[in-house]
Amino acid sequence: MNIKFFFPAMVISMSCLFISCNSSSKNQEGNIPADIVNNPNTASGQSDRSSLPVLQFEEREHDFGKILQGETVSINFKFKNSGKSDLIIAEVSTSCGCTVPSYPKTPIKPGEEGIIKVAFSSKNQKGYQSKNILVVANTQPNTTVLRIKAQVMSVGDK
Repeated sequence: MNIKFFFPAMVISMSCLFISCNSSSKNQEGNIPADIVNNPNTASGQSDRSSLPVLQFEEREHDFGKILQGETVSINFKFKNSGKSDLIIAEVSTSCGCTVPSYPKTPIKPGEEGIIKVAFSSKNQKGYQSKNILVVANTQPNTTVLRIKAQVMSVGDK
């Protein structure tokens, strides 16, 4: 084996290993440590969900109706943790960059309420629009889909 090729390859491999195995205890801003999430699933398929949080929304879909192109509209999706342990919303993502969510980054205690605010910009949009908002939390199931709809009208549309 030629040492000229072996040594650089080894250095690159070791560098990648050290970078990928960096297990710093620092938590990224806004993230909640994973060790406080309770997952009751077992290999047998039997699980005890009685102690889990329950994410209960007042509504999961909102229709803005007709809006003018360029207008920004928003909705507050109200929810309640009707379960028996702290609710942790890990992530809220949208199907389009024109839809921007904001959500609580701290645990929601049992019985407490909160909101997920979703703003929709109709700039560069036209016609019927339907956007999905995916909420990932420590619930079973762990995802909930919210939806917004609107009919985006140009100034000349009737």
